[in-house]
Amino acid sequence: MRNRAVLTAVTAVLLVSLSGCLAAPASDGNKGATPEAPSPATPTGSVAPGFARYEEVPVNAAPAVKPYTVAADLGNVTNRDMFRLSSAARELLVKNGFVVVPNKHLKEFFWLYESNRYDPVPSLVTVDSMLHNYHLFFSHLLRIVETEKLVPELRNLNLAMLAAAERQYSILKGTTWENAARRNVGFFAVGGALLDPGLAVPDMVKEEVGRELALIAAHEGITVSPLMNMGAAFDVVENLKEDYSQYVPRGHYEKAEGLKAYFKAMTWYGRLTFRLKSEDETKSAVLITLALGEGDNLTSWNRLYEPTSFFVGKSDDISPLHFKGLLDKVYGARVDLKSLASDGARWAAFLEAAAKLEPPAINSIPIFDETIQPDREREIKGFRFMGQRFTIDASIFQRLVYREVKEDSRGRRRMLPKGLDIPAALGSREAYEILESMGETEYRLYPENMAKVRAHVAALDKATWTQNLYWSWLYSLLPIVQDKPVGYPSFMRNSAWARKELSTFLGSWVELKHDTILYSKPVYAEAGGGALDVDDRGYVEPNPQVYGRLASLAKMTREGLKARGLLAERDEAGLEKLESLALSLKTISEKELGNAPLTDAEYDLIRGYGVQLEHFWLEALRDEGVEHRSQSFDRPAAVVVDVATDPEGRVLEEATGNIFEIYAVVPVDGKLRIARGGVYSYYEFEWPLGDRLTDSRWHRMLNDGQAPPPPAWTKSFMAQ
Repeated sequence: MRNRAVLTAVTAVLLVSLSGCLAAPASDGNKGATPEAPSPATPTGSVAPGFARYEEVPVNAAPAVKPYTVAADLGNVTNRDMFRLSSAARELLVKNGFVVVPNKHLKEFFWLYESNRYDPVPSLVTVDSMLHNYHLFFSHLLRIVETEKLVPELRNLNLAMLAAAERQYSILKGTTWENAARRNVGFFAVGGALLDPGLAVPDMVKEEVGRELALIAAHEGITVSPLMNMGAAFDVVENLKEDYSQYVPRGHYEKAEGLKAYFKAMTWYGRLTFRLKSEDETKSAVLITLALGEGDNLTSWNRLYEPTSFFVGKSDDISPLHFKGLLDKVYGARVDLKSLASDGARWAAFLEAAAKLEPPAINSIPIFDETIQPDREREIKGFRFMGQRFTIDASIFQRLVYREVKEDSRGRRRMLPKGLDIPAALGSREAYEILESMGETEYRLYPENMAKVRAHVAALDKATWTQNLYWSWLYSLLPIVQDKPVGYPSFMRNSAWARKELSTFLGSWVELKHDTILYSKPVYAEAGGGALDVDDRGYVEPNPQVYGRLASLAKMTREGLKARGLLAERDEAGLEKLESLALSLKTISEKELGNAPLTDAEYDLIRGYGVQLEHFWLEALRDEGVEHRSQSFDRPAAVVVDVATDPEGRVLEEATGNIFEIYAVVPVDGKLRIARGGVYSYYEFEWPLGDRLTDSRWHRMLNDGQAPPPPAWTKSFMAQ
């Protein structure tokens, strides 16, 4: 496998492992061969590998909780009369030691915990509620950085690049590079018009730009791009198709006009591909690279790329930095446009060198059938101005859908993955068993590819897992899918809990995908308190590894953003409080597992947990004008995000809904009691490609009773 020049050593090894160690599709001509490993390097001009160092908090847990059973009549549970449970819920509580009860009215976690304080009843502090806290802050910080820094930076860069493209066009008019230069004028005019509808579009591209903007506004689905295919006579290649349904502002981008415009423009710059199989499109990519070298353009580009890399990760596509390195090598440090257009020998040398660049690990171009387009690499390899980012979960999905996995015995293609693919690939036996029961493992090469993905993931080191906030968030979730050994409370040591943990994992993963929908690369299959004298001492779900990693993640977030001047003092204080809370819950978890008594202050922390949750919620949403808890009905926890696309017309929607209640029988001072907490509700369903869901639409579906039911596998731990 050939070296991708500007990747850091860690990321280069990762991409090589995922795209090389797994079986390549036979249609690529590789016949499953393993390419030779590259020599990773970080040449001059590449961005810094990260903003902040991840420092993992040590965990000192010696699980020693004695096994216990729950009496059929709850006779050995001291506070059994505090709660009114249905017979079905009571049965699961006795059987599993816990039960999850759906709730149609809980819009946020803090409502439940504040209710516990006022009733009063013992609280069960859950991993779900802490993970949700981080999601709130992550989304808030990203919004602030985008609104205050990235939106104005993109406007400035766009205007400068449009002016540079017009200058290049005036110089190259009448040469064989004219069409490529004209395409770039249109390319930046579209981006500029998305940011500012009043932009004056140059006359020579007004028609194509107008057609592009109309397709983006209609956002109906996959069709040929008018602008990218202008002057098609220059190339004997198939027209590039774009999925215009991707331009619907989703996530936090649907709420503010400035962020809506930013979402559309960055989607345009992140998705439109100048394919290497097209010489004319490659000429456009070269001219974009040269335009970036003018004035402060590259500095401006880096101001956009670096912060988003810290949040999400590095681009998965050939970038201006790749082309800059090749141009320097072939043409020298300075390139004259006239000589560029006339020097055929050096142009041929450049094309030969560009052909050796590595293709993306994740396909986000809607290509259709291998019988029509058998050379996958040729179809998807190309240059992107601000390419969407490589993520491990998207790469896992890519290797578990068609064409990486083949048809099943009935000839069906796996065009969309399942959310459970992710925890299964990360080592969850329970997730894989559920996938087996659903028939998802019957596709040819699925078991083989899953085994290879699992082996790869198991071998990743901590440096790889913590290279940016996106990966570090996933790293925090890893302990959730690990089996709990002897010494953990009995309610955590059964199959039902393992499934509940999958719901927790997927709920937080949905929030991660939701918050990063603009930047993370999508996957395409290739078609075909009261004053009562009541003992309300609560319990912390003892998962110290998760709390420790959340503390490390909060610290990494704080230090990384502060180092670049992207963090306000108030947000710095908020992240410090979040880190401190996570560390306190880690300590309590360690004590619970070791049967050590908690202090009064620690019980008070559990008792007042809802107050802290409400504080974090208000802090994280203040930039959206939220000032009071009553506004949680307008800003509910529920989110929806599409994570994969079947180009034949469907997307996979992943969602969380209202907060569900969990009742667990926990040991406190050697006696059993029921504690109540909040957990994610998780949904997964297919939806029409041309109608990608937004949060506001999903909220209406939930409120109107139009949401699909949770997955069938959640029935083992859930009862009305």
